Amino acid sequence: MPLTKPLIEVDHVTKQVSDSTGVLTILHDMTFALAARESVAIVGASGSGKSTLLSIIAGLDVPTSGTVRLAGIDLFKLDEDKRAAVRAKQLGFVFQSFQLLAHLTALENVMLPLELLGRHDARAMARDMLGRVGLGERLSHYPKVLSGGEQQRVALARAFVVDPKVLLADEPTGSLDHATGEKVMQLMFDMNREAGTTLVLVTHDREISVRCERQIRIDAGRIVA
Repeated sequence: MPLTKPLIEVDHVTKQVSDSTGVLTILHDMTFALAARESVAIVGASGSGKSTLLSIIAGLDVPTSGTVRLAGIDLFKLDEDKRAAVRAKQLGFVFQSFQLLAHLTALENVMLPLELLGRHDARAMARDMLGRVGLGERLSHYPKVLSGGEQQRVALARAFVVDPKVLLADEPTGSLDHATGEKVMQLMFDMNREAGTTLVLVTHDREISVRCERQIRIDAGRIVA
């Protein structure tokens, strides 16, 4: 039986930046692959390069050398517009700071990625997804009147509503208290399992990381485990 091709391939990725002191290497020659439906936690101390790696996997940041392939597509052979199109169809994002648009309601925030894809049923899909995360009564509320946990649930709804192949989550409970964060993480893992999405989770929290099938540990921009 032939081996299944990885969904995500990080191939000898190095990231360097220059400042007044010279060249700083943020990521050193990183190579790994993830299968469809796999969950992986990228762990390490603050400043170790975790978020930079996530941005490169998403095609939001460009490596100095090496590349990332998503479902066989070499992201860095595409221009930014084409990478953005791939992100819109293939990726969902959840951030520590929620990244909701303040002038849009919860419903409008979740509708937005669907509208960008030209979906005519965006309102109905967004309404249904907000119901699934327990916010069916909060559709018309703006982010400023929602609690942190509610805002992160809106962000989860927005991420999953496009049925992404990959969910990228960057410290998704970093702005929440422990109890609220635990509820949000449970919801995220439940939704991820139901959707069959590949999860790439950046965290420094060991309790969260061990819930993933794999852990990739980064120290000073190098994979150490």
